[in-house]
Amino acid sequence: MKKITILFLLVACGLFAQNQVDLQLVNTYKTGIFDDSGAEILAYDPTTKKVFYTNASLNEIGVLDVSDLNNITKTEITLPAGGVNSVDYANGHIAVALEDTNKQANGQVLFYNVNGTFVSSVTVGALPDMVTFSPNEQMVITANEGEPNDDYSVDPLGSVSIIDISGGIANVSQSDVSTLDFTAFNNNIDSLVRINGNNGLATVAEDLEPEYVAVSEDNTKAYVALQENNAIAIVDLTQKTITDVFGLGYKDWSVVGNELDASDKRSDVHFTSYNNLYGMYMPDATKFFSIGGMNYIATANEGDGREYDNFEDEEKVSKLSLDTVAFPNYAELQEDTVLGRLNVSATDGDIDGDGDFEKLFAFGGRSFSIWNADTKTLVYDSGDEIEKKVFADDPMHFNSTNDDNDSFKNRSDNKGPEPEAIEIGKLGGYTLAFVGLERQGGIMTFDISSPNNPMLVGYTNNRNWAVDADDGTAGDLGPEDIIYVNPNQSPNGKPMLLVANEVSGTISFFEITSNFISIEEAHSTSFSVYPNPTQNIVKMSAKDQYQVLDLNGNVMFITSETQQVDLSKLPSGVYFLQNSKGFYAKVIKE
Repeated sequence: MKKITILFLLVACGLFAQNQVDLQLVNTYKTGIFDDSGAEILAYDPTTKKVFYTNASLNEIGVLDVSDLNNITKTEITLPAGGVNSVDYANGHIAVALEDTNKQANGQVLFYNVNGTFVSSVTVGALPDMVTFSPNEQMVITANEGEPNDDYSVDPLGSVSIIDISGGIANVSQSDVSTLDFTAFNNNIDSLVRINGNNGLATVAEDLEPEYVAVSEDNTKAYVALQENNAIAIVDLTQKTITDVFGLGYKDWSVVGNELDASDKRSDVHFTSYNNLYGMYMPDATKFFSIGGMNYIATANEGDGREYDNFEDEEKVSKLSLDTVAFPNYAELQEDTVLGRLNVSATDGDIDGDGDFEKLFAFGGRSFSIWNADTKTLVYDSGDEIEKKVFADDPMHFNSTNDDNDSFKNRSDNKGPEPEAIEIGKLGGYTLAFVGLERQGGIMTFDISSPNNPMLVGYTNNRNWAVDADDGTAGDLGPEDIIYVNPNQSPNGKPMLLVANEVSGTISFFEITSNFISIEEAHSTSFSVYPNPTQNIVKMSAKDQYQVLDLNGNVMFITSETQQVDLSKLPSGVYFLQNSKGFYAKVIKE
């Protein structure tokens, strides 16, 4: 067979080097606010090259002009009384989620144009925690968390609000708002959905707490993360109804590939698995994406417990009574250097109701996951890869927390690196997931072009450990939100990531580079392949002449001009399709 030795192929396909995506820091804007939510959620206007960010400390929207990344200037939009939680941009306007001064009362969505002029507002449910425009810019959707007050005497219904903006944002009125709650599920809820609030006295509708919204590309569905409930709700945006609430199940910390460092009191880092220990995924940021006609949801599995004056659902393993059959070595497990310090659920795990715990459920997955949006099943979980990468990259600062640079293993007994933010970017025929680690810091990049078989291809942590965390030169601490900007829309014509960091109060701008992705392809020549993986026929998004190559650069065959290729005669494995312009897409033959 013909052998291609073009240098570009060797570099672009990564045949002689590990595939790598690097984030090169271009600039950082500093609010000067430390550990007070000075920069949390981002929105970007590609036309004016303005970045909008929530500053909860000052209850304002910061506006950065980044048309010249070397000379960033700032203005602000002062908001009414309340608390700003989220912002999004579309078609010359921003939408702002504002909680009431009484968090248990209904909140608002405020609309402004990009110059900061107020346009309109509507009322939504209690504690709107996240706001997003639909892809077609005809709707705005909010996740209204509805948290209780401190003594649990008032627990608003969690809800989702849909705002119809098809008539123009200037004309939006309260009649355009549909706020959906979960009362229909009070007596009919998936057993895997975690309902435990107020010592079991909360109804399902009160207990469900929407955290994040991801909207399908066809604008027909919203997938709403219910973090404390370890579940996702599905909203029919056409009929404006909540059609399903499904539990995400549990991560088994006893299986191969799922090891964790569980103690902050053990002096060394010790990855191991434990029988009858499970992780509740409890995602925060959630993103929808499609590949090859299949729909997926990507989740950052942060984990979150509840802590109120008269109800707290977290407890150390050492404080629980363990079933001696399920845990025959219970005395050893409950030592501080083993599992004793690990925070687990105090309300889940007593399976037979006798007061002893047969199973232990920890908060979060220390991972990111991919779910089939249609079948509601787990496609992939990163297992222990994130935590082990953090250790390999910087063992001296492993599992540190985000407000203290002298905090080795501080988070091992809790949720580890704590993946919180996630963003999806499509670049040069590849689909990438960028995962922000709230505690350790930094962004991990995964190639998820094959959703069943993602690959870790990069980790960048813009954190300076040599100074105190509050020094002002400590870099980025606590990444809370990530935005991918494609090269056609970025300030410098390069693919970029924008990252807001809650603890350091910084917003950093990174240029994306890679040794295996053709960045230039993202401008106009990208093509995608589907289904991927495939057993035989693979289709391409563009009609062209294609070469099929194996991992060694051997040309298996060349097609005539076509939009599909039959791979049925090739053995199972990873191949590359090369189009006539010299660009590549990876395909997996099952």
